[in-house]
Amino acid sequence: MKHFVNLKDIPSKDLRKIITDAKKRKNSRKKLNTLETDKGAPLKGKILIQMFEKPSLRTRMSFYLAIKQLGGGTVTLRSNELHLGQGGESISDTAKVLSTYGDGFMLRTDSDKKIEDFKKYLSIPVINGLSPSSHPTQVLSDVFTVEEITKKPISKLNICWIGDSNNVLDSLIAASVKFSFKLSIGCPKNFEPGKEVRNWVKKNKRKIYIYNDPKKAASGADVIFSDKVISLNDKVNKKKKIQAFKKFKIDKKLMSFANKDCIFLHCLPRGNEVSEDIFLGKKSHVWVQALNRVHVQKSILLYCFGKLR
Repeated sequence: MKHFVNLKDIPSKDLRKIITDAKKRKNSRKKLNTLETDKGAPLKGKILIQMFEKPSLRTRMSFYLAIKQLGGGTVTLRSNELHLGQGGESISDTAKVLSTYGDGFMLRTDSDKKIEDFKKYLSIPVINGLSPSSHPTQVLSDVFTVEEITKKPISKLNICWIGDSNNVLDSLIAASVKFSFKLSIGCPKNFEPGKEVRNWVKKNKRKIYIYNDPKKAASGADVIFSDKVISLNDKVNKKKKIQAFKKFKIDKKLMSFANKDCIFLHCLPRGNEVSEDIFLGKKSHVWVQALNRVHVQKSILLYCFGKLR
């Protein structure tokens, strides 16, 4: 049994095995309909329990399709419908019940401590579907998408992030260490990555490049990533934050500083951080990026269930 909570804690060779398996699985499904099962139905009879404390579209749908295509099933819970969400049952008791009913547990939570507590008490694998400091399933899928589109190993590419220092960026930083790629970050001074993640990068003898000028960050980039500047439940002065990021909008002018074949990716949902012509243009691959969540999460499930081939 293996958990999938943070990219930092997963060996590089295991992350690469997941991506390799996802590539094979995607190729093998070209003639199959959405709900047709993969050959061999490797997770037949298994059930994944999903619980959401925050809204979700891509994570919810992609995990539903992932487990179904592997031959298993899923049940989705909302925390406010449980005794746990009402404060009437402990995490330890909830985890023990979930371990009795299910084979795996995917949690999207507003608390890093909560997912660690579940990990402590569950006797089934736990997968982090998003927490305040990490979005590992999104970023591993993004690595897969980058390599699929560019047809190059990500270690040979210059990756750029323009935007807020959030959970997606924290996981992208972890990925830059695990997959050994150059990562340039463009953000205002007051919104740079925190000390903890930066110290972890140094500890692992790697380096990330942080610029307060978006043009410098985008210079020579092969891939530009972004995310919504104002995230859901963002407890900040929104007007001030939007003003701080005014010069960091990804448009044709900013993209001109990147390499000619630079692609654009966005984990969605989007806001005003990217212009319409870039988001819907030829350099954008956001819809393939969203679809690839299904393929990579299938391989993550197999990894956690001890069935990764």
